Amino acid sequence: MNEVESVARFRSTHGLDHLIDVHTHFMPRQVMDKVWAYFDSAGPLVGRPWPITYRHDEEERVARLRDFGVRRFTAMLYPHKPEMAAWLNSWAADFAARTPDCLHTATFYPEAEAKEYVASAIEAGARVFKSHIQVGDYSPLDPLLDDVWGLLEDSGVPIVVHCGSGPAPGTYTGPAPMQELMRRYPQLTVIVAHMGLPEYREFLDLAEQYERVYLDTTMAFTDFVEEDTPFPRDQLPRLDALRRKILLGTDFPNIPYDYLHQLEVLERVAPDSEWIRAVCRDNATSLFGLGE
Repeated sequence: MNEVESVARFRSTHGLDHLIDVHTHFMPRQVMDKVWAYFDSAGPLVGRPWPITYRHDEEERVARLRDFGVRRFTAMLYPHKPEMAAWLNSWAADFAARTPDCLHTATFYPEAEAKEYVASAIEAGARVFKSHIQVGDYSPLDPLLDDVWGLLEDSGVPIVVHCGSGPAPGTYTGPAPMQELMRRYPQLTVIVAHMGLPEYREFLDLAEQYERVYLDTTMAFTDFVEEDTPFPRDQLPRLDALRRKILLGTDFPNIPYDYLHQLEVLERVAPDSEWIRAVCRDNATSLFGLGE
């Protein structure tokens, strides 16, 4: 049985006609090449081999997700320096226009122009934003982002934030900055990437405390991550309690294992098939208004 058939079997087992993946990466070719080169070199933040499983051209990667039954996915992209985000947003708008099953994705960086290009992206139909606090090496509390967070809070557009300290701590990663951000913008719609690993407990707390804080499963529970930062077994009951606030994410294509693995490991922690349907489809359907 090939992987497409195995993913189809997983969906059939749990009554899923399709999947929604809120954490997939599509970027301009030159940017993606640099990302892959970083993982190839097992850079200082990784410290271990990280083979890219789906090192294909853009068209083939889109086709692979469709073959897996992923009906909606994202184009997570992020700047690491000033004067980069607006260009990335322009590329992402074009990608969304030619890839209608991709949720139009945008990003930002703390700079004077951020308010303007974030407002433009929202007006152009952006459905989700990405903030990578670790790669961008900026504080979410940077005053240059005050208006950005205000715009996102008012618009209700979700933002996926890499704010946990995995795979290695950044200057501004960890729960404390996000706790303060949510105190200032309590209606902000945040999706904590990677379940907040390795600070799982603290980010589960944040999801419990704030109505519009969610978590995505990206890389969590996989053998690759469990080897170094296992999900605390005593926290498993909280996954059940928060079943409406957890969304499927995978990091496709930049993963060192098969897509199927990210799905199958959910069965290790799921209390029932209803939980898997919620995580893999229903929660994102509700959050992004995708009912069909």
